[in-house]
Amino acid sequence: MSGVEERIDDLRRRKAQAEAGGGQKRIAAQHNRGKMTARERVEQLLDDGSFVEVDALVEHRCRDFEMDRNVIPGDGVVCGHGTIEGRTVYCFAQDFTVYGGSLGEMHGLKICKILDMALKTGSPIIGLNDSGGARIQEGVASLGSYAEIFFRNVRASGVIPQISVIMGPCAGGAVYSPAITDFVVMVDNTSHMFITGPEVIKTVTNEEVSFEDLGGASTHATRSGVTHFTAGNDDEALDLVRELVNLIPLNNLEKPPIKPTSDPSDRICESLDELVPEDPSTPYDIIDAVEEILDDRAFLEVQADYAQNIVVGFGRLGGHTVGIVANQPKVLAGCLDIDASVKAARFVRFCDAFNIPLLTFVDVPGFLPGASQEWGGIIRHGAKLLYAYAEATVPKLTVITRKAYGGAYDVMSSKHIRGDYNIAWPTAQLAVMGAEGAVQIIHKRRINSAGDPEGERKRLIEDYEDTFANPYRAASLGYLDDVIQPRNTREKLSKALGALLEKEEIRPARKHGNIPL
Repeated sequence: MSGVEERIDDLRRRKAQAEAGGGQKRIAAQHNRGKMTARERVEQLLDDGSFVEVDALVEHRCRDFEMDRNVIPGDGVVCGHGTIEGRTVYCFAQDFTVYGGSLGEMHGLKICKILDMALKTGSPIIGLNDSGGARIQEGVASLGSYAEIFFRNVRASGVIPQISVIMGPCAGGAVYSPAITDFVVMVDNTSHMFITGPEVIKTVTNEEVSFEDLGGASTHATRSGVTHFTAGNDDEALDLVRELVNLIPLNNLEKPPIKPTSDPSDRICESLDELVPEDPSTPYDIIDAVEEILDDRAFLEVQADYAQNIVVGFGRLGGHTVGIVANQPKVLAGCLDIDASVKAARFVRFCDAFNIPLLTFVDVPGFLPGASQEWGGIIRHGAKLLYAYAEATVPKLTVITRKAYGGAYDVMSSKHIRGDYNIAWPTAQLAVMGAEGAVQIIHKRRINSAGDPEGERKRLIEDYEDTFANPYRAASLGYLDDVIQPRNTREKLSKALGALLEKEEIRPARKHGNIPL
């Protein structure tokens, strides 16, 4: 064998060792847990044959605790770039078969290199997380690499989309990188996120809690709001990421991709005429309206199981991606509370950062009353949603379907905080509050002094409703651009969006605002 052949043979051996990861025994263990390997995940995520690996031969340089006797090329993370539907993305996948996917110095620096390349090229970054946490043997060098990743996540925020997929454990400081990114996807029953694990909690607070209850996908989907999507397995999670990437732009200088549709923009939505019940206290499902109006009735809901009194997600209108925010009348009557305000505010800010027009459906009786809400900071948290809408310069289209009361009317993309196209259905009611409460405040003495208090109260309520329980006073003041028949909503919105796509709005120069965090 010649010298050249020996060198080529040596290269092949090194590459094979990197591709083998922790070896067949550990790969089999990964499969037995119902999990793919890091390389299998990357192949599933990206278009066939598009993946180009970077730093496959990187090795750790730790010599403590006999780590120099256990060196595996790649250092426990697979990094590179490829395409999703032909569009370039960068990605990394932690390999649990190598050192439990633990993050050491070089492992972290590999991720940093990919983050830097994604930012330089204006491409989304997708992280597939499956790690036991910081590599203890490397001490502060491991912690330093975590901080380097966090810094890059912050620098890339609002510039390129960042998506984190939790496909195994993610504990301690490791959770803060996904927390900074735009979207978190968790896999049910196999992924966990927490700062301190059950054993530490039991030691410190004497609480007993399981891994799943503490930091499982269901917990973060329903209670903490940390995760945006929950998938049943690795396959579903990666398919969901592909769907999400196909809806959003590659960076903040681009507009979202356009998907041609055979669904006519002037399609009549007859079912919407009967959607809102005659009784204003009767609930209905706002998602029925959202799906009816969007192209092909396709809606990707975000954080579907958290703060369900507000609905957020993506769809398309006339082929253009739009971000949907909608009060949900069938949960807490659609009131805004702390969790709903924060959920919607973060979604609005993502859409504004990445040039995605906002479509808002309003049916809100106000902010949720109660001491726990006030003490929990509803003033501050509600202001986040107000701030997000007022800050947004993307096209903003608003449909008032029924109630739009009090300060919540102002917050929900009203004309006064620069909604571009604000319309209402004939069932809309724009007022400071509902008729019964308003009459009780305005006419309290008159009712009490009347010979027939109950009859007088009913008459005054009817008079108030005739004046305010409709959209026409607001329309007469120019606060609404139109009052339309519900069946025409898709057509009206499609035309308005088409006219607003090239909208530009200049705001005063500043380093950044001070959102009420």
